Amino acid sequence: MGKYRILAEEGRAKRAEFETVHGTIQTPVFMNVGTAAAIKGAVSTMDLQEIKTQVELSNTYHLHVRPGDEIVKKMGGLHKFMVWDKPILTDSGGFQVFSLAGLRKIKEEGVYFNSHVDGRKIFMGPEESMQIQSNLASTIAMAFDECPSSVADRKYVQDSVDRTARWLLRCKKKMQELNQREDTINPHQMLFGINQGAIYADIRIDHAKRIREMDLDGYAVGGLAVGESHEEMYHILEEVVPYLPKDKPTYLMGVGTPANILEGVERGIDFFDCVYPSRNGRHGHVYTNSGKLNLFNQKYELDPRPIEEGCQCPACRHYSRAYIRHLLKAKEMLGMRLCVLHNLYFYNNMMEEIRTALEEGRFAEYKRAKLDGMMESSGR
Repeated sequence: MGKYRILAEEGRAKRAEFETVHGTIQTPVFMNVGTAAAIKGAVSTMDLQEIKTQVELSNTYHLHVRPGDEIVKKMGGLHKFMVWDKPILTDSGGFQVFSLAGLRKIKEEGVYFNSHVDGRKIFMGPEESMQIQSNLASTIAMAFDECPSSVADRKYVQDSVDRTARWLLRCKKKMQELNQREDTINPHQMLFGINQGAIYADIRIDHAKRIREMDLDGYAVGGLAVGESHEEMYHILEEVVPYLPKDKPTYLMGVGTPANILEGVERGIDFFDCVYPSRNGRHGHVYTNSGKLNLFNQKYELDPRPIEEGCQCPACRHYSRAYIRHLLKAKEMLGMRLCVLHNLYFYNNMMEEIRTALEEGRFAEYKRAKLDGMMESSGR
């Protein structure tokens, strides 16, 4: 499993296909984030099929806390549980180690922390993370890592990365063992390793060289978009991506805006995920080809147009800006739902445009036009 084929290239940008047990992923791809096995904003998996979603992403830590990965396993795994037949990627819980900094203690064996829900003590190490992800039976499991802060000092980052490299060996060993067990729901589960190193290019490159020897199914660049500037993020990608295997998928974790994605593709990234489209949608902020609109603005009160003319999402095919604004103002859940559907469709559709542009050898031109268009947001 996990056959990755490059179909077209332009500079470092790649247009590829990645075969999985749950179907073939066309890359570059944006994964739609469903933290607790659902996209926030009352979006169902039937909706995801309609808005061109290829991969759904769920969170290991959150599902372990609630409802419990053992329950998901008893229900036949995440695909059956949430009624989704396409690929699912589960992150490892490593990012929560970063985001729940006030609640945790990191040791060689793993991380001790308190649940954000009820305060109960939880221990998660590489083996636990792999076991939970095996119970969830996702298509792609992420290795357990520590995501050091982008402003951490050099010694801390180096120690952290060394430990993440040791944890990766434990993850790989544990997953091989789990995939051979008779009661494993998805014995073809794949493992992606994560490159860390904050904004120290030399630490990142050294780590990339170490993990590429491990012949994993894919490689992620983690620990970016956590406080450093966009320029620093792009610089790190330019430095580190050439050291990751070109014949495997690369994943930039937790990134980002449409502009971040275009810049990431140009630097050789295949997979992206981010909560922005759903989070912004829940607050009435919607993406268009000429920038972001805030539907709470008075000027849309009598606007009969869809969010974006010509958009084929469920919101734009049927409803006006004026109506969606009314729903948002009246705190009707449908308002949030329509904005989230539009934003996810916008992202998924943009990825389709990127893939076509790469196939036709005009990605640089497409990127320029898309970015120029989005700068015009003030006039609407």
